Parts: sequence; structure tokens; C-alpha cells
Amino acid sequence: MASTLKDVARLAGVSIKTVSNVVNGYPHVSAEVRQRVGAAVVQLRYRPNASARTLRTGRTGVLALVLPTTHLPYADDLAAAVVHAAGQRGFRVVVAHDDQPTSSGLDDARTMPVDGILVGAPGTLDEPDGPLAATGPPVVLIGGAPHDQRCDQVRIDAAQAAEDATNHLLGVGRRRVAAIGVRATAAPQPGSTGYHRALRRAGLVPGPVLSAQHHRRADGYRAARDLLSGPDRPDAILCSSDPLAIGAMRAAFDVGLRVPADVAVIGIGDIEEGRYSRPTLSTVAVDTGFVAREAVARLAIRINRPDAAVADIIAPHTVLPRESTDAGTR
Repeated sequence: MASTLKDVARLAGVSIKTVSNVVNGYPHVSAEVRQRVGAAVVQLRYRPNASARTLRTGRTGVLALVLPTTHLPYADDLAAAVVHAAGQRGFRVVVAHDDQPTSSGLDDARTMPVDGILVGAPGTLDEPDGPLAATGPPVVLIGGAPHDQRCDQVRIDAAQAAEDATNHLLGVGRRRVAAIGVRATAAPQPGSTGYHRALRRAGLVPGPVLSAQHHRRADGYRAARDLLSGPDRPDAILCSSDPLAIGAMRAAFDVGLRVPADVAVIGIGDIEEGRYSRPTLSTVAVDTGFVAREAVARLAIRINRPDAAVADIIAPHTVLPRESTDAGTR
């Protein structure tokens, strides 16, 4: 026999109303109670009756996650974290991968029977009359550059991450630092800002910044070939994502250079491939668990209180030095 709300409430030692609040994503429940209810849900394999809930509340218990994978290199890790965080609040997640950083994925998600939408690494969503101005399920942005205050956003401080990565390169003795990034919009890119800030504070002239089309290994490879084939080649390259950095390391190998002896390389994102590449890739790790939890929490608040104050939440990041910038191997 299928478990009921009453069964979950009895096991967790709370009221049926409390279980209902947790399952339906109501934000004003303590973390300790939410954990107890979540454990009881898992133990009893409780599954809400989605049809009954929709008829009763007008809600589906489903969130949409739109991920433009070419502009969000840690998309797979983020998707898994979002599904887990949403499950802890009683939501299911429909994941839609979009190969372009445009509004098309969001437009499609608005037609789905969902309670809210999470959009990863928005590109053209900041247009004054763009899709964020449209009516429909509430939207929370994940990643990307700072946007206006039309909706909540959870993001990394891209400028600070790039500055920290550049400072790491300077700290291991590099002085001719170039950069490879992806320009999703015509606006100045935060990563470029942080890169320039670090070099100028060190009294150095910033090197070239090449724009790749996407966060793909091939794009990083092509850009790095251009950087490393000239007479004034850099001794370090900052890449705005790990896939770009992995492509850059391959380019260095193909033009007869050693990483890191001849050129150090660092990325951003801490994808699994970089932990097992040869050499292993230095990177800036993004706390995807934090991003997912905060994004789902903000969306749950927005679903229950559409007039809640808009939040701009900054996720922590950490520089992880590995072999690709190891000064000891020069």
C-alpha cells in the first residue's frame, strides 16, 4: 500500500500540515524539520499524488530547468544538484538543454505546466522588453552576468573569480598573461574586468583577450593556437571555463610547448575532466550545491510569495591549484 502524508508525519514526528508544507516547497520551515520530513519521505518512499495536488492547489509540483550548455560549462553538475535540491523540497524537475544563450529555451519553458523556471547562464535575457518582462511562471536566473532587478539571481562573482585566477598565475611567477573568454552579449564581460584589474594592480600591461564562440574545447584550442603561434606568446593563459582551458592545453602541446613549463593554464568551473587530464587542470571551483540550493529556495519563495523582494545571491568560489600551473615543474 502506498504511503500517505499521515504516515510521513507520524514517522517524522510532525503534523500533517508540516509535511504538506515541506512537500509543497513552503519556505518557512526550519532546516531540521525539513531534513526529518525528507528522511521520512525517502524511508517510506512517499510519492505525492500529482494530479490531486494540481486540482487542489493549482500547482504541478514541477520546475523547469533551462540550461544553455554551450555557455554554462558545468551544466551537468548543476543539473544534478538542482534535481537533488528540488527533490528535497518536493519538486520534480524537467531539464531542457538549449544550445544557444537566447530566450528560446525560456519561451518554450513558459508553455510547460510548471510552477517555476530556473534559467542557466542567460545571454540575451537582459533586453528591456525581453522575456523576463513577460508574464507566466516565476523565473530565477543561475549564473551569468548581473542583471536588472526584475527577477532573482544566483551567480558566481565572475569578475572576482577571474581576478583570483589571474592572481594565482601571477603568484607562480607568470608575467605575460593572456585570456580566452566567451562573449555572450555586447556588454563588457565581468571576467575580462577581473583579469584586467589583477594585472593593473600588479603593475603589468594586460595581454590579449580572445573571444571564443562557445565554451567548447575546440574553441579554446583555436584561440590558444592563435595566442601561442605569435612572436610574443604568453607564459600563461586564463580561460573563462575548463573546456576552453582543456582545449588550450592541447593547443600548447601541438605547437611544441609544455604545460606548465612553457605556458601555465587555468580554467573556471572544476569539471570532472580537468581532475583527470594530463596535466591536471588548475581551476576556480564553483559551489554548484550552493547555487542549486539557493536557486531552488528563491524559486520556492517566489512561487509562494510573488511580491517578495528580489534577491541577487553570490555563490562562493575557490581557486584549486593543480599541475597545469605548478611552478615546481618549470
